[in-house]
Amino acid sequence: MERWRIVARRDRTLPGNDVPVVLARDGAHGPVIHAASTTATARGIRSGARIVDVQAIHPDLHVEPADAQGDAALLDRLVFWARRWGPWSARDGADGLFVDVTGVAHLFGGETALLDDIAGRFTMQGISVRLAIAPTSLAAQAFARHGEERVICGPDDLGARLALLSVCALRLGFDTERLLDRLGLKTIGALNNMPRVSLMRRFANLPQGRNPLIQLDRAMGREADPLDAPVDQVHLIARSRLAEPVMDAGPYLPDLAWQLCTDLEASGRGARALRLTIYCVDGEARWMDVAFARASRDPTHMLRLLNGKLDGVDAGFGFDMLTLEALRTEPLEATQTGLDGAHDADADVAGLLDRLSARLGARHVSWSHWEESHLPDRMERRVTALGNDPQVPPVVTAERPIRLLDRPEEVTVVYAVPEGPPAQFIWRRVTLRTARQSGPERIAPEWWRDKPGSRLRDYYKVEVEDGRRFWLYREGVIGDGRGEEPRWFLHGFFA
Repeated sequence: MERWRIVARRDRTLPGNDVPVVLARDGAHGPVIHAASTTATARGIRSGARIVDVQAIHPDLHVEPADAQGDAALLDRLVFWARRWGPWSARDGADGLFVDVTGVAHLFGGETALLDDIAGRFTMQGISVRLAIAPTSLAAQAFARHGEERVICGPDDLGARLALLSVCALRLGFDTERLLDRLGLKTIGALNNMPRVSLMRRFANLPQGRNPLIQLDRAMGREADPLDAPVDQVHLIARSRLAEPVMDAGPYLPDLAWQLCTDLEASGRGARALRLTIYCVDGEARWMDVAFARASRDPTHMLRLLNGKLDGVDAGFGFDMLTLEALRTEPLEATQTGLDGAHDADADVAGLLDRLSARLGARHVSWSHWEESHLPDRMERRVTALGNDPQVPPVVTAERPIRLLDRPEEVTVVYAVPEGPPAQFIWRRVTLRTARQSGPERIAPEWWRDKPGSRLRDYYKVEVEDGRRFWLYREGVIGDGRGEEPRWFLHGFFA
């Protein structure tokens, strides 16, 4: 919610503090609440509730679409940013962070000063936090989510302080928590005081992450609970500091590209996205980005893509520093070209895509992306070529036309054989008479995606008198109870 406020504030005026604001995401039965503002939470609005149900109770509810991918990307960046307080950090669900601060609190003046520094830096970014320091990661998340806003718990009082929290703090899942509630075990202390033999027998079939005794041992430190921290990101950047301001960056680009490619080769990686930045003497910075269809560390290819990118850029009174940064990298092993001297066709295609995308824009260069679907018009969609690897088309056993229309065109049937193809139909004001036909091939609606009441399709391969062959389908059958008379559509053309 706080991230949404920061982003939305740039373009428009936000609703008042007295207006309940929620972010919506798709649910199984319509949009549901992804996050709620403080005002909405005060009214009892919780995540997971259906939007239509909440709007019926709160007509003044303000709904905005959630950006789950943006939230996840921000959290991934915060994982590495948080390593200023400890050598290891990792995500904790969709809205939390773990940081291993073992042996580093004294560098910040103690644990209290460490929490003050963390809270202050997050507040500067407009993000509120709940903080906790505990001997185990599970205990730390339990205190942060179910305790006070700031908790510092040592090994000596870990058991006593955990005993006051609800069993929900152990992340056991709804079914396990409901069963413990029925047994009268509402707190961690009550669970810890129960005989372990009977409880272990009752919960023996649960996975480790849902077994209350195993989770209790992890929180108490009686069982190992290691932190699965991601490896530090490789950040490669080449800099060129100039003795005096200049207006033309062209002469300095070859050295930058060569320096960056040397670092990429030393790390065994290739760049998928680059950013060229110029730093003007008036304090302003201007940048331009390029992307690659596949990882590359070829300086000549980089220069070809960067050529002309600085044309028209206002350098002000000149610039005194340039940087070429690899925004995204991938492992790239050194390969030997063929002994016959033949060109790598895949490399040629990748280079062509890079040049077209740099010249025309990434969104103007696309190719097919295949998906599993029974309906022919859902099997293919267009995606940008950069960032999406080519796919092999799915295997279809039935014969398919060489060309499909983007949208099936409705035809007027003059006469149709009962439960068969049309003997004569009108398409684009031209009357066509059927000479031969084969079919039908019945394709039912995809119940997990289509709306209730969607009608099935019967496809026919039809050859008309002049030799052209079409792919027609009838939408629905007589008496299916899902509409009026069936409708006919032309969907494709055979050779």
